[in-house]
Amino acid sequence: MADDLLVVDRRAARRSGVGETGAGLAASPFRVDRDRIAASPFFARLAGVTQVVSPTGSGLLLHNRLTHSLQVAQVARAIAERLVEDAGVRGVLDRLGGCDPDVVEAAALAHDLGHPPFGHLGEQVLDRLGREQLGLPDGFEGNAQSFRVITTIDLHGPGGAGLDLTAAVRAAVLKYPWARRGHPDPHPSAAVTPPRGAGPLPGAVEAGSAKFSCYLTELDDLVESRDAVGGATGPWQQTVEAAVMDTADDVAYAIHDLEDFHRVGVLAQPGVAAELGGWLRDRTGLAAADPSALGSLRPGADLERLRRRLHAKDAWAFDDEAFGAAVGVVREELVDGLLASPFDGSMAAERIVAEFSARWTARLVAGVRVLTAPPVRAAPVTLANGPWHEVAVLKFVHQRFVLQRADLASHQRGQSTVLAGLVGALADWLSGDDDPVRLPPRLHDLVALAHEEYGRLAADERLGATPDVDALSRGRAVVDYVASLTDGQAGALLDVLTGRSARLWTDAVVL
Repeated sequence: MADDLLVVDRRAARRSGVGETGAGLAASPFRVDRDRIAASPFFARLAGVTQVVSPTGSGLLLHNRLTHSLQVAQVARAIAERLVEDAGVRGVLDRLGGCDPDVVEAAALAHDLGHPPFGHLGEQVLDRLGREQLGLPDGFEGNAQSFRVITTIDLHGPGGAGLDLTAAVRAAVLKYPWARRGHPDPHPSAAVTPPRGAGPLPGAVEAGSAKFSCYLTELDDLVESRDAVGGATGPWQQTVEAAVMDTADDVAYAIHDLEDFHRVGVLAQPGVAAELGGWLRDRTGLAAADPSALGSLRPGADLERLRRRLHAKDAWAFDDEAFGAAVGVVREELVDGLLASPFDGSMAAERIVAEFSARWTARLVAGVRVLTAPPVRAAPVTLANGPWHEVAVLKFVHQRFVLQRADLASHQRGQSTVLAGLVGALADWLSGDDDPVRLPPRLHDLVALAHEEYGRLAADERLGATPDVDALSRGRAVVDYVASLTDGQAGALLDVLTGRSARLWTDAVVL
């Protein structure tokens, strides 16, 4: 019993050692964490941040990062409750570090707090500008920024910085429990078969992992939180609770984004039907074709390329028969079901969407399994074989028939220009203005915070030889500042900084 209490105390430990103050709304420390996250202005901000396409000014009813996070939390809690109620896996979960539904829900609410304006495009642009223009070796990564928000930037916990969340919740936010480079040693990016997300950044191998969950400034917090949780997971593996959150994120992404683009008429049945049907009719011929013969205009060719990628990268789970069955299921449920009739806003159309979402969510939640010794590209909690392939096909449809559209690409080029303009203007302001009083107060505070952090790292000789602490501090502050904006604020602020706005006391309020 004493050992059990020690485990609970370690998982519930807060960095500050300060307990909840005032009349708390929850007795469980993990529910307190959930409440702190839900009350954070960074969480409220997500209502104005793109999920895939920004709906600002268009009148489109699309998911944003807030509604996405709420749905991930709903799915994650359902998975966690199902697992802990299963007597056959409860002991395994305990040996792996535990699975508390409150921890899982809190992590799901927090997982996108650091997501920048303009969706995944914003991540890519901020990372490139951070590394190439601002000289930040860590660049930018949305998961690492979320961890920085909850541990450092947000000030709504009783401690001096961050939300002062429990170790269990902090560890559960870590989808990719490593730094961009260097930690842990050996770093997963150097593995022959790296974990999912740990491979090198395309076009910039020297930059380190494409995905990671903490910057160097928060590395000590990553180590401390994972040590406190313990369990039988390896140094590259997610905790059980992080794996549940990550699986729920995949489920929500696979289902709800398809709903969005069906509603607005972007996801049209003929193209999807031709691709899936073409592969099903000619799967043997496509499988035998030389890669050079897989022209993009050949029906089923893009899906065949997905099959080959999965076979090469995820042999631990991939199965040809399961893949074929998944294509058949998605063809039946999506092409012949959801997309069979254009969405016209009627109650009947709404019912079809609701039933599709509920059916697939229940199907995938029921298809979760626990692995006692997961392979390097898997996690302790993952989808079973059939649902795993189905999610891969659903995500392919979204990628191929939404994200690769030329009209979306032109829209995103404009958003990229906004972010590049903001970063350049703010960096110039910081390096050229010698009057700190005239700086935006939050930007000034972020520079001071980053300077303190990089100063400590330099003193501990963790930044290499002769680091430029001032330049690093300015760069990190600019990235923190831009990443904390909504889509609308980013556009309005650029108008202010480029002289295009004449509404001084309204547009400039974002500063």
